[in-house]
Amino acid sequence: MEFHLIYQGKLHAASQSNPRTREKHEIRKEFHKQLSILWATQPFLKEGAVQAGNRPTPTTELMEMLGDRFSRCGYRFVPLVCKFFSVACSLDILLLRRDGPGAIIRSGGDIDNRVKLLFDALRMPQNCGELAGESPANDENPFFCLLEDDSLITKVRVETNWLLSPPSPQEHINDVHLVIRVKTVVAGSKRYEAAFHY
Repeated sequence: MEFHLIYQGKLHAASQSNPRTREKHEIRKEFHKQLSILWATQPFLKEGAVQAGNRPTPTTELMEMLGDRFSRCGYRFVPLVCKFFSVACSLDILLLRRDGPGAIIRSGGDIDNRVKLLFDALRMPQNCGELAGESPANDENPFFCLLEDDSLITKVRVETNWLLSPPSPQEHINDVHLVIRVKTVVAGSKRYEAAFHY
C-alpha cells in the first residue's frame, strides 16, 4: 500500500532537555485525522477482511481488536504498521521550509533531531508522559497512528527544499511543510527483502 501524509506547522529539534512532548502529540493528532480517512476510504481497510487467528475479521472488528490490544493511558490506538501484521514501511519525506539551503541547522535545529521528532509523532506513545496530559477527544476513539514503533521504519529518504507558497500571517520561519510518502510491505517476504535491504 502507498499513500501520502501531509503536515504543515512547527517541527523543532527535540532534545533530552526539551523533548517537545506537546508538539509531538499535536503532530500525532494531525496524522490521526488523515489516517482515519484512510481507514474509512481505502478499499482494503474499509471492505477487506484480515485473517486474525482462524477466522477473517471485518475491518470494524479489526479496529476494535487493535484498539483493545493497543489500549493505554485512556487511549485506544490503532497502528497501521505493526508487528501483529508483520508489516514494515519506508518513508520518503519532502521537507519544505522558508529558510535557505543549509539554514535548517541554524534556525530550526539539526535535521536528524527534527526527523526524530517526526518519527515519534508517527508512532504510538510509549508511555503516558508522551501524551502531554491529554485525554482523547470524541473523534479520537480509536486513535489512528501510522506506527506501533518507529523500529518498523526500515528505510528513510529525506529531501529538503524551499517552501515558495505565500506565508500565512501566523506562520513562523521555522514552520515546515512535509509531504510524506508511506510505502508498506509485509516483513519477511521477498518484496521486503528486495525493497529494504541493500
